[in-house]
Amino acid sequence: MKLPAFNAPRAAYCTCPPKYNINTYLGRCPHKCIYCYATKFPSFVGPPAPRLKILDQIENMVKNTKLRFPVMLSDCTDPYQPLEKQYKITRKCAEILAEHRFPLLIVTKSDLVTRDLDVFKQTQTVVSMTITTLREDVAAFTEPNAPSPDHRVSALQKIVEQDIAAVARIDPIIPTISDDEREFKKLVSTLADIGVRQVTIATMKPVRGFFSTLKKVNQKVCERLDEAYADGKWIAGYKYLREEKRWRIIEKLRPIVLKHGLDFASCREGLPQLNTTICDGTAYCRTH
Repeated sequence: MKLPAFNAPRAAYCTCPPKYNINTYLGRCPHKCIYCYATKFPSFVGPPAPRLKILDQIENMVKNTKLRFPVMLSDCTDPYQPLEKQYKITRKCAEILAEHRFPLLIVTKSDLVTRDLDVFKQTQTVVSMTITTLREDVAAFTEPNAPSPDHRVSALQKIVEQDIAAVARIDPIIPTISDDEREFKKLVSTLADIGVRQVTIATMKPVRGFFSTLKKVNQKVCERLDEAYADGKWIAGYKYLREEKRWRIIEKLRPIVLKHGLDFASCREGLPQLNTTICDGTAYCRTH
């Protein structure tokens, strides 16, 4: 038993270098983001559930894994969702990984992550915080149960103050909802002032069932998005905007990030030539 490798379809333009991945919880994350892609996987539907068995397995997994690639926590469900307050599975896994000097990549949109800064300081760590907007009304619609943008900004500030590498994921950018250039400039300026090292952006890539679900929540928004994606293409189970539309969005927003002296990357857009670094942020914690 070894640490599981992160596997993503290259057909979906994934360019991540080798790393490991552990999902510490199963089921649908309580954040209930409207754009959640994890619902395409059977293990991440239904009520959230702690992966208690992994606590008995993690030690052997670590000992049997020789190459110390970064370990991502997590790709399909937030490792710092509310259940983590009670079960502390993410913290316990991070403690063992740090003890064995595995670099950590923490991917979250929860300010609970600041509870474990003491663990992160024991090994090379990057915290990648998803923050798609500073507008409370937009966040309340797209990420109804997630911590507010202000809480995430505050968490990033605390992370940077502890000299831990911080990356911001403005992901996804949702056409007609969170793609306003002025709002993007304000968000990037805030992130730069905090001291994040990198901004990674990605356009929304709906999974099957997204539009029918959204129609029940907000028919007008659904109609706008349905129109935006009408000439898009299904790739590896995701609906992509037409390449020209993706290019226009990335090309418009990239200079805003670079103007602030931050590293820039787009994720799964098929535009790696525009990136200045690795999209997942592990450039700051890689030894392999």
